[in-house]
Amino acid sequence: MDSTPMPEPLRRAIYQLVSEGVQNCQEVLRYTEPDQAHIWKRMTLYRATDAADTMDMVAMLIAAYCERTGMASHTLQSYLQVGQQAIRAHGTQEEDRSHVAGLMGEATRASTSRMRHHRGQNQAEQAQRPEDDPGKLFTEACLHGLKAKLCDDVDSLDSYLPPQVAAMARRVAEALEVPELATT
Repeated sequence: MDSTPMPEPLRRAIYQLVSEGVQNCQEVLRYTEPDQAHIWKRMTLYRATDAADTMDMVAMLIAAYCERTGMASHTLQSYLQVGQQAIRAHGTQEEDRSHVAGLMGEATRASTSRMRHHRGQNQAEQAQRPEDDPGKLFTEACLHGLKAKLCDDVDSLDSYLPPQVAAMARRVAEALEVPELATT
């Protein structure tokens, strides 16, 4: 087992890309809000695919380093979990349509996609409950709070977020300090 740390230039590149991916994820959440009704379809798809592409770049950058340092091809393929890769170019699949049907409370004819339909139904039921998963609420509040702090727009949180999430996001934003650039 190799115990050498990640090289600093690679680590910095990964941090930059992950930060970019998180920002895209936050924008996905932002465009789901009611005040974005006129552009949510386009913008959530843009930002979700941007986030996926960015995280693919992270994986490929690390993989290229591993390849360069002699990692066996079969090990690399295993770590990349290539069997889980879904190609967006193929468009939506029956499983995706069944999942949406379940979310929307509609019946589906496809027996091969019952599991995805059932998952969609469960997610729709969970979304109707006023008590949300604390982990999801915390993650959403952190993303919105971070973005609001970086954009110096903390007051806008109340205009588009549910009150509980807005309050948490405001606390996150208030807790963050904007780092001062070092002067040389």
